[in-house]
Amino acid sequence: MNDASRNLFSQPVGGYRRLDSFTLATIVQIETWRFCQAFLDLRNDPKGRWFDQMTQAARSGRANLIEGSENTATSKETEIKLLGVAKASLAELLGDYEMWLAFSNRLPWTKEESGDVFRTVLDPAPQGGDDALRDSAVHVRTQRAKFSRWLDDPDPCVRANCLLVLIRRTVHMLQRQLHALGETFAETGGLREKMATMRIAARSKQQSGGSVPDPDTPNCPKCGRPMRKRIKRETGEAFWGCTGYAEGCRGTRPMA
Repeated sequence: MNDASRNLFSQPVGGYRRLDSFTLATIVQIETWRFCQAFLDLRNDPKGRWFDQMTQAARSGRANLIEGSENTATSKETEIKLLGVAKASLAELLGDYEMWLAFSNRLPWTKEESGDVFRTVLDPAPQGGDDALRDSAVHVRTQRAKFSRWLDDPDPCVRANCLLVLIRRTVHMLQRQLHALGETFAETGGLREKMATMRIAARSKQQSGGSVPDPDTPNCPKCGRPMRKRIKRETGEAFWGCTGYAEGCRGTRPMA
């Protein structure tokens, strides 16, 4: 494997544990399961559908964030799609908590009432430790403690309101991640674009006998690939021909 391909496939993955969005998505999944276990029963959820849909939406938010991050080296498109699914799943869960408050004849907190939960700052996630899994679990537990006054409240509507705020914070973070990924993709492309560039460069090197193209060598007017000197069999006249000839490009230029 050459240096270019090694660099292409050695991009860091699994960095999601350092993201605040991952920390909050984990807290949301854990607390949604606890909420449903404590407050959904045969009386208000006789078929268990609400329990299943809420816990699955919470899981999808976290799981798709992880899967997207793990796909960053091989497909930016897949990462963007999966983060979009994570965001949509959490938005669905937010709607379920809104309905819980509505069924309970309670209102969502105002901006002023939500302020303390919104303003609670998360500590930076640990990095570079020997036991990333353990460190991450400890970090999530420590950050969850910052919201314990609301998440441990006996009133389910207080818990629901706190989770509404945490979900909104997570969705906002995912939206910023999607925006950043979109800008990166627009600037550098994805794996397919990079592989095509590498292949063109490698084929050009093969066809030129491994030599470095002269800086005065023109590019093909049709596809933009480097060109190389060719000779017309019929006349012996020299001209520039596209190095992408084998792929079907017939671009030529006259040789001055």
